[in-house]
Amino acid sequence: MAGTAGTPGTPRVLRAMNDRAALDLLLEHGPLSRTRIGKLTGLSKPTASQLLARLEAAGLVRVTGTSEGRPGPNAQLYAVNPTAAYAAGLDVTPERIRAAVADITGRTVGEFALPTPGRHPAQPVVRQVTDALDGAVKAAGLARADVHRLVIGTPGAFDPGTGRLRYASHLPGWHSPTLLDELAAALPMPVEYENDVNLVALAEQRLGAARGHADFVLLWSQEGLGAALVLGGRLHRGWTGGAGEVGFLPVPGTPLVRQVTKANSGGYQELAGSQAVPKLARELGIPDLPSGPYTEVAAELVARAADHAAGPYRELLQTYATRLATGLASLVSVLDPELVVLSGSALAPGGEVLRALVQAELEELAAARPRLVVGDVHEHPVLRGALESALVTTRDEVFDTSR
Repeated sequence: MAGTAGTPGTPRVLRAMNDRAALDLLLEHGPLSRTRIGKLTGLSKPTASQLLARLEAAGLVRVTGTSEGRPGPNAQLYAVNPTAAYAAGLDVTPERIRAAVADITGRTVGEFALPTPGRHPAQPVVRQVTDALDGAVKAAGLARADVHRLVIGTPGAFDPGTGRLRYASHLPGWHSPTLLDELAAALPMPVEYENDVNLVALAEQRLGAARGHADFVLLWSQEGLGAALVLGGRLHRGWTGGAGEVGFLPVPGTPLVRQVTKANSGGYQELAGSQAVPKLARELGIPDLPSGPYTEVAAELVARAADHAAGPYRELLQTYATRLATGLASLVSVLDPELVVLSGSALAPGGEVLRALVQAELEELAAARPRLVVGDVHEHPVLRGALESALVTTRDEVFDTSR
């Protein structure tokens, strides 16, 4: 019937597949000539010309210049039109909401940070979210309606059955059973919600240390201790979204923590969370401890310890590595991942020195021996993961020329 979507094998669907292949190549390689696109896709020159004309008319590609330095006439270069669509991401913590907008190529075009201090929010959460998003949109020179999709990253996870945020009692204002409905009513674009550590894993999978790996665990230590589980190339979220909440994991070396959801902590968090690093430093008699929030203190101590080959700082790092490996051994024994990525402000400063110590300890504690690496996405990894998540769906929708 006229006007209906094509079926597999029809010219419309085949053209759409070629269109998407060309767009993905332009995203990966940058500006390409018609001849180069034809070679990479296997299309003839006339077909490649028709494809580019079709994509240019649809506003998905544009001419960005001409090739130079080669014999013969210069060839036009085509690139994805960055203004074809925009996506946004939010990284939510108890202290602030950081927002960013990216064009469809993935380039960040606007950022904004909204402080949200205090146990009792001065503004309702819906207002906080819209203000943070509007700040990034304004910085990009856009309007809220220009954003095609928004992904919000939070600690914990929204229960798919009840819509309530779980595993994040420390995030004030986000636990209303009607919150998701209120946000949907206030925002003009589709909104998705994802655990913050899962978004870090997505960023590492697409841009960083886990590229090309279908089975890996990402261990994250910042305000809390958490993990993301990627199995068969897909995030494993669990029945209630709580897969990876390893801070609640009972481990040897600490007393059992009862009623963990009320305490918002557990054995592994008490043993190896960032708040344990300053305490361990005091027990070892390390002088001149830095001051400030425990996450910043832990990051500074781990960085100092990585620079010391002996003494109490090296003992600090070795003990910390043993504690980290104690919890990781349980994950590795159950999941048998190909790779473990260490990330977050309390792990990244340890660099290769901490990684090697954890690797050695893990090989003693677990039968499986995955490779450990330090994460490569250093600047706002939760926010980068939120943008990548929003861009994946946005591109699938905007680049679909079969409709």
